Amino acid sequence: MSLSVRILGILALFALFLLSGCATQGLSSKDQDATGDLGSEQKESPGALYVEMGVAYLREGQTATAMKKLKTAISIDPENAEAHNVIGIVYERLGEMKLAGEHYANAARLQPQDPYIRNAQGSFFCKQGQYEKAELEFESALSNPLYPTPWVAMTNAGLCAERNGDLVKAEKYYRRALTANEKYFQALYKMMELSLDQDKPLSARGYLERYNTVAPATAASLLHGVRIEQKLGDQQQALRYRALLLDQFPDSPEVQLLHQSEQK
Repeated sequence: MSLSVRILGILALFALFLLSGCATQGLSSKDQDATGDLGSEQKESPGALYVEMGVAYLREGQTATAMKKLKTAISIDPENAEAHNVIGIVYERLGEMKLAGEHYANAARLQPQDPYIRNAQGSFFCKQGQYEKAELEFESALSNPLYPTPWVAMTNAGLCAERNGDLVKAEKYYRRALTANEKYFQALYKMMELSLDQDKPLSARGYLERYNTVAPATAASLLHGVRIEQKLGDQQQALRYRALLLDQFPDSPEVQLLHQSEQK
């Protein structure tokens, strides 16, 4: 699977988890290998070029053209799991959930051990409110020892747990993601938010400072900075965050929220 397609699959929010992976009597050596196609040489699919073109058009925001290329890839090679996975992402973005689900299922059937595919399908299940199914998909993604970016799936699993109202489980996943990659910006941001919600402003400050070293400021992160420093009593730093917010994002909803809070 090409790196560009894998990255796209990663960015389609979100998922992870650890299956036991115990070998049982009667399974073939292929069934026992948790690495799937990540650990073997693969023949180039005749539809691969069209998948790459589809991804490129998606990056340029040309969704209609991307869809045409992906459909061509599938018509040329109906067994191309990458094509099914990426077109599933496109259909999901377009709100065509039935078609998205069908293509995700096809991708998982064709490459059941591919962590990028399981992660994308887990994210899809989560958005449908099927949290148990989502968790199983995330676990399946993480069970592959060759998965190079497990912190992405871990963070997605945390997002899903948070969406399901389980903040304890969400925090465990975010911490796990940061253990795997201490600089992963999404996990840092979510831990900052959780710390702030738990009235732990000092911890929230630490996560925000780490986030600021690896990712550009957003209107939301700057507003969080204002709130964190106000809680800690550092008015000078709060004013710095405030000035950056007003200067860089003057028309953002966060500026309106800032003004509303100041009027109370």
